[in-house]
Amino acid sequence: MPARKLPPTLKLADYYMGRDKLHRSELSREIRANARETLRRVNGLMRRAGLMRKVTSGWRPATINATVPGAARGSKHLSCLAIDLEDRNGALDAWCLAHPDVLEELGLWLEHPDATPGWCHLQTQPPRSGSRVFYP
Repeated sequence: MPARKLPPTLKLADYYMGRDKLHRSELSREIRANARETLRRVNGLMRRAGLMRKVTSGWRPATINATVPGAARGSKHLSCLAIDLEDRNGALDAWCLAHPDVLEELGLWLEHPDATPGWCHLQTQPPRSGSRVFYP
């Protein structure tokens, strides 16, 4: 039986989206460490799901976050504890909903797909509700 080909992994450059160069002064050691950990967990999820998605929103410096409709001032994107991935067909969201055990194992929380049409929001810190799948 041939080995299953693994999807490529997301890189820090994908996550920072060039903002690390434009807003270098806002990237603390803690934020950089959070970015690496978020990608480690999300890449683990993508390998398990056998999917690959593009980053639609990774790290958001405060000035960028302020321009995003509906983004909270306390958004997890500010501290690299969240990522949004392209998911136009809903396959990643559906996989996550069907595998909450994997989300738990990897330490990821999913914003409910009803609140994220066309993208999948994952974060490495629990929401206030503590629910693995949550509404904002």
